[in-house]
Amino acid sequence: MNLTSTKPVIIGIDHGYGNIKTAHAIFKTGVTVCDSEPIFKGNLLVYRDQCYIIGDEHKEFSAAKMSDQDYYILTLAAVGMELKLRGLNKANVHLAAGLPLTWVGEQKEDFKAYLLQNKEVDFTFRGESFHVEFVGADVLPQGLSAVADHLREFKGVNMLCDIGNGTMSIMYINNGKPVSTKSFTEKYGTHQCTLAAREMLMRKCGVSVDDDVIEAVLRYGEADIGKEYLDVIRQATKEYAAGIMRRLREHEYNPELMKLYVVGGGGCLIQNFTDFDPGRVTINDDICATAKGYERLAERKLEGKA
Repeated sequence: MNLTSTKPVIIGIDHGYGNIKTAHAIFKTGVTVCDSEPIFKGNLLVYRDQCYIIGDEHKEFSAAKMSDQDYYILTLAAVGMELKLRGLNKANVHLAAGLPLTWVGEQKEDFKAYLLQNKEVDFTFRGESFHVEFVGADVLPQGLSAVADHLREFKGVNMLCDIGNGTMSIMYINNGKPVSTKSFTEKYGTHQCTLAAREMLMRKCGVSVDDDVIEAVLRYGEADIGKEYLDVIRQATKEYAAGIMRRLREHEYNPELMKLYVVGGGGCLIQNFTDFDPGRVTINDDICATAKGYERLAERKLEGKA
Protein backbone atom coordinates (compact mmCIF):
# COMPACT_ATOMS: atom_id res chain seq x y z
CA MET A 1 0.00 0.00 0.00
CA ASN A 2 1.02 3.63 -0.45
CA LEU A 3 1.57 6.53 1.88
CA THR A 4 -1.07 9.21 2.15
CA SER A 5 -0.84 12.74 0.83
CA THR A 6 -0.84 15.64 3.29
CA LYS A 7 -4.57 16.16 2.65
CA PRO A 8 -6.67 14.63 5.47
CA VAL A 9 -8.63 11.49 4.65
CA ILE A 10 -12.23 11.98 5.80
CA ILE A 11 -13.72 8.78 7.19
CA GLY A 12 -17.37 8.70 8.15
CA ILE A 13 -18.35 6.18 10.83
CA ASP A 14 -21.89 5.41 11.94
CA HIS A 15 -21.34 3.99 15.44
CA GLY A 16 -24.51 1.94 15.72
CA TYR A 17 -25.44 -0.21 18.71
CA GLY A 18 -25.73 -3.29 16.51
CA ASN A 19 -23.40 -2.53 13.62
CA ILE A 20 -20.60 -0.17 12.68
CA LYS A 21 -21.13 1.33 9.24
CA THR A 22 -18.67 3.21 7.07
CA ALA A 23 -19.26 4.48 3.55
CA HIS A 24 -18.25 1.09 2.17
CA ALA A 25 -18.45 -1.50 4.96
CA ILE A 26 -20.59 -2.87 7.78
CA PHE A 27 -19.67 -5.12 10.70
CA LYS A 28 -21.10 -6.08 14.09
CA THR A 29 -20.16 -4.07 17.17
CA GLY A 30 -18.76 -7.00 19.12
CA VAL A 31 -15.34 -6.58 20.74
CA THR A 32 -13.75 -9.62 22.38
CA VAL A 33 -10.45 -9.27 24.24
CA CYS A 34 -7.99 -12.15 23.68
CA ASP A 35 -5.02 -13.05 25.86
CA SER A 36 -3.20 -14.43 22.82
CA GLU A 37 -3.68 -14.55 19.07
CA PRO A 38 -6.71 -16.69 18.23
CA ILE A 39 -6.81 -19.54 15.70
CA PHE A 40 -9.09 -17.58 13.37
CA LYS A 41 -7.56 -14.18 12.65
CA GLY A 42 -9.89 -12.80 10.00
CA ASN A 43 -11.10 -9.90 12.18
CA LEU A 44 -8.13 -9.64 14.54
CA LEU A 45 -7.10 -6.15 15.65
CA VAL A 46 -3.91 -5.64 17.63
CA TYR A 47 -3.53 -2.36 19.51
CA ARG A 48 -0.95 -1.65 22.24
CA ASP A 49 0.00 -5.34 22.35
CA GLN A 50 -3.60 -6.34 23.09
CA CYS A 51 -5.55 -8.61 20.74
CA TYR A 52 -9.21 -7.99 19.93
CA ILE A 53 -11.64 -10.01 17.84
CA ILE A 54 -14.01 -7.64 16.04
CA GLY A 55 -17.59 -8.34 15.07
CA ASP A 56 -18.40 -11.75 16.52
CA GLU A 57 -21.41 -10.37 18.43
CA HIS A 58 -23.38 -7.18 18.95
CA LYS A 59 -22.39 -4.83 21.76
CA GLU A 60 -24.74 -4.43 24.69
CA PHE A 61 -26.84 -1.23 24.52
CA SER A 62 -25.41 1.74 26.42
CA ALA A 63 -26.74 5.29 26.20
CA ALA A 64 -23.19 6.65 26.69
CA LYS A 65 -20.88 5.30 23.98
CA MET A 66 -17.87 6.64 25.87
CA SER A 67 -18.47 4.37 28.89
CA ASP A 68 -15.69 1.97 27.84
CA GLN A 69 -13.04 1.61 25.13
CA ASP A 70 -15.06 -0.67 22.85
CA TYR A 71 -16.23 2.04 20.45
CA TYR A 72 -12.68 3.37 20.22
CA ILE A 73 -11.41 -0.08 19.23
CA LEU A 74 -14.28 -0.36 16.74
CA THR A 75 -13.32 3.06 15.36
CA LEU A 76 -9.81 1.80 14.68
CA ALA A 77 -11.22 -1.24 12.88
CA ALA A 78 -13.44 1.00 10.74
CA VAL A 79 -10.51 3.30 9.92
CA GLY A 80 -8.40 0.28 8.98
CA MET A 81 -11.09 -1.01 6.63
CA GLU A 82 -11.50 2.32 4.87
CA LEU A 83 -7.78 3.00 4.55
CA LYS A 84 -7.19 -0.43 3.06
CA LEU A 85 -9.86 0.30 0.44
CA ARG A 86 -7.95 3.46 -0.42
CA GLY A 87 -4.63 1.60 -0.65
CA LEU A 88 -3.19 3.42 2.38
CA ASN A 89 -1.43 2.28 5.52
CA LYS A 90 -0.35 5.72 6.75
CA ALA A 91 -2.75 8.63 6.82
CA ASN A 92 -3.89 11.83 8.40
CA VAL A 93 -7.51 11.09 9.27
CA HIS A 94 -10.42 13.41 9.96
CA LEU A 95 -13.26 11.48 11.57
CA ALA A 96 -16.92 12.23 10.87
CA ALA A 97 -19.29 10.56 13.31
CA GLY A 98 -22.66 11.15 14.91
CA LEU A 99 -25.07 10.69 17.79
CA PRO A 100 -28.87 10.33 18.01
CA LEU A 101 -30.65 13.60 17.23
CA THR A 102 -31.55 14.64 20.77
CA TRP A 103 -28.21 13.55 22.29
CA VAL A 104 -25.89 15.57 20.06
CA GLY A 105 -26.05 18.77 22.09
CA GLU A 106 -25.27 17.11 25.41
CA GLN A 107 -22.72 14.47 24.36
CA LYS A 108 -21.05 16.03 21.30
CA GLU A 109 -17.90 17.38 22.95
CA ASP A 110 -17.37 14.32 25.12
CA PHE A 111 -17.71 11.98 22.13
CA LYS A 112 -15.34 14.13 20.07
CA ALA A 113 -12.74 14.02 22.85
CA TYR A 114 -13.25 10.26 23.10
CA LEU A 115 -12.59 9.76 19.39
CA LEU A 116 -9.51 12.03 19.51
CA GLN A 117 -8.08 10.63 22.76
CA ASN A 118 -4.83 9.77 20.93
CA LYS A 119 -3.25 12.00 18.32
CA GLU A 120 -1.20 9.21 16.75
CA VAL A 121 -2.08 5.52 16.71
CA ASP A 122 -0.36 2.38 15.46
CA PHE A 123 -2.41 -0.78 15.10
CA THR A 124 -2.78 -3.91 13.01
CA PHE A 125 -6.08 -5.07 11.54
CA ARG A 126 -6.69 -8.12 9.36
CA GLY A 127 -2.95 -8.58 8.97
CA GLU A 128 -2.28 -5.02 7.78
CA SER A 129 -0.31 -2.48 9.82
CA PHE A 130 -1.55 1.12 10.02
CA HIS A 131 -0.14 4.37 11.33
CA VAL A 132 -2.80 7.06 11.77
CA GLU A 133 -2.62 10.67 12.87
CA PHE A 134 -6.03 11.95 13.87
CA VAL A 135 -6.22 15.59 12.78
CA GLY A 136 -9.84 16.35 13.69
CA ALA A 137 -13.38 15.10 14.14
CA ASP A 138 -16.93 16.27 13.56
CA VAL A 139 -19.85 14.88 15.57
CA LEU A 140 -23.08 15.31 13.63
CA PRO A 141 -26.79 14.56 14.10
CA GLN A 142 -27.46 10.94 13.23
CA GLY A 143 -30.20 10.28 10.68
CA LEU A 144 -30.43 13.89 9.57
CA SER A 145 -26.97 13.54 8.03
CA ALA A 146 -28.31 10.85 5.69
CA VAL A 147 -30.65 13.38 4.03
CA ALA A 148 -28.65 16.60 4.46
CA ASP A 149 -27.73 16.75 0.76
CA HIS A 150 -31.32 16.85 -0.44
CA LEU A 151 -33.24 18.77 2.20
CA ARG A 152 -34.62 21.00 -0.55
CA GLU A 153 -36.70 18.05 -1.71
CA PHE A 154 -38.57 17.97 1.60
CA LYS A 155 -41.51 20.15 0.63
CA GLY A 156 -44.29 20.79 3.12
CA VAL A 157 -44.32 18.90 6.43
CA ASN A 158 -42.16 15.79 6.72
CA MET A 159 -41.26 13.37 9.50
CA LEU A 160 -37.78 11.85 9.44
CA CYS A 161 -37.50 8.55 11.30
CA ASP A 162 -34.11 6.93 11.92
CA ILE A 163 -34.51 3.36 13.21
CA GLY A 164 -31.29 1.85 14.46
CA ASN A 165 -30.43 -1.20 16.51
CA GLY A 166 -30.82 0.51 19.88
CA THR A 167 -32.79 3.69 19.30
CA MET A 168 -35.39 5.32 17.10
CA SER A 169 -35.00 9.05 16.45
CA ILE A 170 -37.67 11.31 15.01
CA MET A 171 -37.39 14.83 13.60
CA TYR A 172 -39.74 17.08 11.68
CA ILE A 173 -38.43 18.72 8.51
CA ASN A 174 -40.69 21.50 7.29
CA ASN A 175 -40.08 22.95 3.82
CA GLY A 176 -36.49 21.71 3.89
CA LYS A 177 -35.70 23.03 7.38
CA PRO A 178 -35.13 20.69 10.35
CA VAL A 179 -37.25 21.62 13.37
CA SER A 180 -34.96 21.08 16.37
CA THR A 181 -37.78 21.64 18.87
CA LYS A 182 -39.66 18.70 17.37
CA SER A 183 -37.06 15.94 17.63
CA PHE A 184 -37.25 12.88 19.83
CA THR A 185 -35.22 9.77 20.65
CA GLU A 186 -36.65 6.55 22.04
CA LYS A 187 -35.11 3.22 23.02
CA TYR A 188 -37.11 1.32 20.43
CA GLY A 189 -34.73 -0.14 17.86
CA THR A 190 -34.42 -3.43 16.03
CA HIS A 191 -32.65 -5.12 18.95
CA GLN A 192 -35.79 -4.76 21.04
CA CYS A 193 -37.69 -6.39 18.18
CA THR A 194 -35.22 -9.29 18.19
CA LEU A 195 -35.77 -9.71 21.93
CA ALA A 196 -39.55 -9.74 21.44
CA ALA A 197 -39.29 -12.41 18.73
CA ARG A 198 -36.94 -14.49 20.87
CA GLU A 199 -39.36 -14.33 23.83
CA MET A 200 -42.37 -15.30 21.69
CA LEU A 201 -40.49 -18.27 20.22
CA MET A 202 -39.69 -19.55 23.70
CA ARG A 203 -43.24 -18.99 24.94
CA LYS A 204 -45.03 -20.54 21.97
CA CYS A 205 -42.55 -23.17 20.76
CA GLY A 206 -40.18 -23.75 23.66
CA VAL A 207 -37.14 -23.13 21.46
CA SER A 208 -34.43 -20.52 21.04
CA VAL A 209 -32.74 -19.61 17.78
CA ASP A 210 -29.63 -17.70 16.87
CA ASP A 211 -30.21 -13.96 16.59
CA ASP A 212 -28.85 -14.09 13.04
CA VAL A 213 -31.93 -16.13 12.06
CA ILE A 214 -34.28 -13.55 13.56
CA GLU A 215 -32.35 -10.71 11.92
CA ALA A 216 -32.71 -12.44 8.54
CA VAL A 217 -36.50 -12.46 8.98
CA LEU A 218 -36.48 -8.80 9.98
CA ARG A 219 -34.37 -7.84 6.96
CA TYR A 220 -35.86 -10.05 4.27
CA GLY A 221 -39.10 -11.45 5.70
CA GLU A 222 -37.73 -14.97 5.20
CA ALA A 223 -35.28 -17.45 6.73
CA ASP A 224 -34.33 -21.06 6.10
CA ILE A 225 -36.27 -22.49 9.07
CA GLY A 226 -39.50 -24.41 9.63
CA LYS A 227 -42.79 -22.66 8.86
CA GLU A 228 -43.99 -22.85 12.49
CA TYR A 229 -40.98 -20.91 13.75
CA LEU A 230 -40.99 -18.51 10.81
CA ASP A 231 -44.64 -17.65 11.43
CA VAL A 232 -43.95 -16.90 15.10
CA ILE A 233 -41.02 -14.59 14.27
CA ARG A 234 -43.12 -12.84 11.65
CA GLN A 235 -45.97 -12.37 14.13
CA ALA A 236 -43.67 -10.87 16.76
CA THR A 237 -42.05 -8.61 14.19
CA LYS A 238 -45.38 -7.46 12.78
CA GLU A 239 -46.54 -6.55 16.27
CA TYR A 240 -43.30 -4.67 16.90
CA ALA A 241 -43.57 -2.81 13.59
CA ALA A 242 -47.09 -1.80 14.57
CA GLY A 243 -45.55 -0.43 17.76
CA ILE A 244 -43.21 1.74 15.71
CA MET A 245 -46.14 3.21 13.80
CA ARG A 246 -48.01 3.76 17.07
CA ARG A 247 -45.08 5.71 18.48
CA LEU A 248 -44.93 7.81 15.32
CA ARG A 249 -48.61 8.64 15.75
CA GLU A 250 -47.92 9.60 19.36
CA HIS A 251 -45.59 12.22 17.90
CA GLU A 252 -48.47 13.41 15.66
CA TYR A 253 -47.60 11.47 12.52
CA ASN A 254 -50.52 11.68 10.10
CA PRO A 255 -49.95 10.26 6.59
CA GLU A 256 -52.65 12.56 5.22
CA LEU A 257 -50.85 15.67 6.44
CA MET A 258 -47.17 14.83 6.07
CA LYS A 259 -44.71 12.53 4.37
CA LEU A 260 -42.56 10.00 6.20
CA TYR A 261 -38.88 9.41 5.36
CA VAL A 262 -37.28 6.38 7.02
CA VAL A 263 -33.53 5.77 7.32
CA GLY A 264 -31.46 3.26 9.26
CA GLY A 265 -31.34 -0.50 9.28
CA GLY A 266 -34.76 -0.69 10.94
CA GLY A 267 -36.44 0.61 7.82
CA CYS A 268 -36.85 -3.06 6.86
CA LEU A 269 -39.48 -3.42 9.60
CA ILE A 270 -41.63 -0.78 7.92
CA GLN A 271 -40.85 -2.21 4.48
CA ASN A 272 -41.66 -5.84 5.27
CA PHE A 273 -44.23 -5.75 8.06
CA THR A 274 -46.51 -2.74 7.64
CA ASP A 275 -48.93 -1.50 5.03
CA PHE A 276 -47.80 1.87 3.74
CA ASP A 277 -48.41 4.17 0.81
CA PRO A 278 -45.16 4.35 -1.20
CA GLY A 279 -46.32 7.72 -2.47
CA ARG A 280 -46.28 9.07 1.09
CA VAL A 281 -43.52 6.98 2.68
CA THR A 282 -39.90 6.79 1.47
CA ILE A 283 -37.61 4.08 2.87
CA ASN A 284 -33.90 4.56 2.27
CA ASP A 285 -32.53 1.01 2.34
CA ASP A 286 -28.87 2.05 2.06
CA ILE A 287 -27.64 1.07 5.51
CA CYS A 288 -24.44 3.08 4.91
CA ALA A 289 -26.33 6.28 4.02
CA THR A 290 -25.64 7.99 7.35
CA ALA A 291 -21.89 7.31 7.20
CA LYS A 292 -21.81 8.66 3.64
CA GLY A 293 -23.70 11.73 4.83
CA TYR A 294 -21.17 12.32 7.61
CA GLU A 295 -18.37 12.34 5.05
CA ARG A 296 -20.15 14.78 2.74
CA LEU A 297 -20.94 17.19 5.58
CA ALA A 298 -17.41 17.03 6.99
CA GLU A 299 -15.95 17.62 3.52
CA ARG A 300 -18.15 20.68 3.01
CA LYS A 301 -17.18 22.00 6.43
CA LEU A 302 -13.46 21.58 5.76
CA GLU A 303 -13.89 23.33 2.40
CA GLY A 304 -15.70 26.19 4.14
CA LYS A 305 -18.98 25.49 2.38
CA ALA A 306 -21.03 24.39 5.39
